[in-house]
Amino acid sequence: MTHRLIKGADHLITMDGARRELLGADLRMRGGVIAEIGAGLEPQGAEVISAAGCLVTPGLINTHHHLFQTLTRAVPAGQDALLFGWLQSLYPIWARMGPDHIRVSAMLGLAELALSGCSLSSDHLYLFPNGSRLDDSIEGAAEVGIRLHATRGAMSIGESKGGLPPDALVEEEAAILEDSIRLIDRFHDAGAGAMVQVGLAPCSPFSVSRELMRDAALLARDKGVRLHTHLAENEEDVRYSLAQFGCRPGQYAEDLGWTGDDVWHAHCVMLDEGEIDLFARTGTGVAHCPCSNARLGSGIAPVRAMRDAGVRVGLGVDGSASNDSSNLVAEARQAMLMQRVSKGADAMSAREALEIATLGGAAVLGRLHDLGSLEVGKRADLAIWDMSGIEAAGSWDRAALLLAGPVGVRDLIVEGRDVVRGGRLSRLDAGVLAAQANDLARNLAF
Repeated sequence: MTHRLIKGADHLITMDGARRELLGADLRMRGGVIAEIGAGLEPQGAEVISAAGCLVTPGLINTHHHLFQTLTRAVPAGQDALLFGWLQSLYPIWARMGPDHIRVSAMLGLAELALSGCSLSSDHLYLFPNGSRLDDSIEGAAEVGIRLHATRGAMSIGESKGGLPPDALVEEEAAILEDSIRLIDRFHDAGAGAMVQVGLAPCSPFSVSRELMRDAALLARDKGVRLHTHLAENEEDVRYSLAQFGCRPGQYAEDLGWTGDDVWHAHCVMLDEGEIDLFARTGTGVAHCPCSNARLGSGIAPVRAMRDAGVRVGLGVDGSASNDSSNLVAEARQAMLMQRVSKGADAMSAREALEIATLGGAAVLGRLHDLGSLEVGKRADLAIWDMSGIEAAGSWDRAALLLAGPVGVRDLIVEGRDVVRGGRLSRLDAGVLAAQANDLARNLAF
């Protein structure tokens, strides 16, 4: 049915220009688009979905993930290591993956995100062992039903040439660019309501050459797609940049064409004042990953300073090997708490954290025209949170979503279609998926 009516929401947070929060609100969807918002809307033959006792928000948006890592959660090796040591302990495990691992891990990670209210996720796949392709992640996303911004990552500088990854996991740069063109031509949809978009994402300054960074930027702009990589993630990262390139990460990015409103960088924990100003002036976006940054001991990103300077900031759960979950509403809570730890209790409100998780993500991924808020004419991506349960009982304010709970949605609707209904995945059997994932994870362990 293409005509649906959300009826009688206790509260509806629009995230529109006026940041309206409506009481007793209804929302009509037609053909995957929001057609009407108000009170007392007549059904007019619509399928009616009661939202009594519920909070309705825009679908949350995840701006950084490595879905392939969902099969390597809580691996003992490297569990207490910093970034570089953690990566080196996991590279040999990831090298044993194949297409089934990539597809199922994508389904698992996106299913978990969907249950936490996420309607759009990016994915940064930067290694392709044993015939794996980005196509495998895209196939997995289609089965879950949420939107995917799939980025073609790459590593081209192995240990023998001074890079971090083992030589077995790097690719020839000409082949990387050729496959990037194939993926954009096959999968990228530039239109409103796109379910799949493609970006280019050389992994990091310590795993690809300057030449690949430049060539990727030129190709992305020729094809009209976005650019993504890791930057300034921790002190090791900054030291590597100074030693290898003679400059800080922000300068390195600017020199290679990696600033602009079509670029977003993950982490940016160690950006200094000048780099924050650079990102603000150029419209460069940041994927803030507070749980991963805490898990790896990387530090607390200067999000308050970024936001105050005008930098576009979205949230990212990062890979499940460094989080180790994919719960985006929990990530928003963590973002709020870490800024308060760093800058004081008034540094970030629950509402601002929710804004970062919705509008912020849409801005970073170039989707403000069709996603990120509940407004007539935008796509019908929304999360319905049941506030009548134990987690939110006794709450006085809608900020309870991040201050108390719940941490899972009752319903998630993407493009007007059910992805989660009644707290359960609509398109997949969660038990079957978990069993598949566990079998594949055990396969990797031996």
